[in-house]
Amino acid sequence: MFVVGLTGGIGSGKSAATDYLGRLGITIVDADLASRVVVAPGSPALAAIADRFGDVLQSDGSLNRRALRDIVFADEQARRDLEAITHPAIGLELRRQIKASASPYTILVSPLLLEGSQKEMVQRVMVVDVAPELQMARTVVRDEVPESQVEAIMRAQMDRETRLRLADDVVENHGPLEDLHQRLNALHQHYLQLADRYA
Repeated sequence: MFVVGLTGGIGSGKSAATDYLGRLGITIVDADLASRVVVAPGSPALAAIADRFGDVLQSDGSLNRRALRDIVFADEQARRDLEAITHPAIGLELRRQIKASASPYTILVSPLLLEGSQKEMVQRVMVVDVAPELQMARTVVRDEVPESQVEAIMRAQMDRETRLRLADDVVENHGPLEDLHQRLNALHQHYLQLADRYA
């Protein structure tokens, strides 16, 4: 299976990119969705999170993601502890979904693709890129959070220069959606050719 890793900083437009590629018939394996699956009520990962972080469960037993996010983006050690709990389980879930994919190639979308072991699951890396000030503006509006929290998330992610250096393909997303779709369509054709050769 030819797998393209898609990443970018918060607010860069990863969802807009995967929405379009999904409409072209490509399987999207989403690390953020996998991270929700592995912390479902009753899961071992959720129990470990509750043990480590205390009162981060809602009344129905599900994870209070906002409360946990407030903790881990204010404390570097807390973030590392959370990753140690969740990353192995997320990796297993991603591999399961990739194996089940039947499209010509598969997209693995992850904000932390390049920071850890997920990059070992892909043959090529696409980075969706925007300027930091646009990341900030989009995320503040979308998530209804203060700029300080977005800044903390951006600091926790790989810096833009390193991310761009590690990319095989860079898709700029500072304009209208039509421009993004045009760039993605050209890459889609390229990936179909690469997947044929990889098979």
